Amino acid sequence: MFIKKLIFIFVYLCFVTFSFAQKDSLNIKVKKTLVVEDLYNPLSPSKAAFYSAIFPGGGQIYNKKYWKAPIVWGAIGSSVYYYVINSNDYDRFRTAFKLRSQGLKDEFTDENGNQLISTSGLENAQRVLRRNRDLSLLTGILLYVLQIVEASVNAHLLQFETNDNLTIKPSLKINSILQETPQVGLTFKYSF
Repeated sequence: MFIKKLIFIFVYLCFVTFSFAQKDSLNIKVKKTLVVEDLYNPLSPSKAAFYSAIFPGGGQIYNKKYWKAPIVWGAIGSSVYYYVINSNDYDRFRTAFKLRSQGLKDEFTDENGNQLISTSGLENAQRVLRRNRDLSLLTGILLYVLQIVEASVNAHLLQFETNDNLTIKPSLKINSILQETPQVGLTFKYSF
């Protein structure tokens, strides 16, 4: 009985030793999936959107599309510029209207008491400048949101494999046999 147990333990140890010596095919598949995960970073779009939200153009810089950042800065900067200009002019015309309605001298009245701009002109200027100021603010907000969305979408699209084997090449073929009635066809060639 003792010899049977000893033989069983010996066979078991040999089996265990040989089982560790074999290569597992699952280990190789796990390594391949790790390589695929390196190509796909699921946090990349959210990081790009976060950087764009904190600093306009930051998501574009994060995506290594450096040429887009000055466009974002120029677009948002121009809307801020027009907002400030329209707001300052609106305040000027509003102050002049308030002074004139109280019977005081305003900036649009000369030394002789002549009005350079009528009261209705002041009201109309206020209305136009307020509308322009609000449109500048709305444009700035829309551009800000648009650059966040653009950075996120661009980060998503950067994760796709794009090489020459995955392209569609359109080509035009003209039927040269039938010259009286030319026929034009469109051919798409795709390869994987």
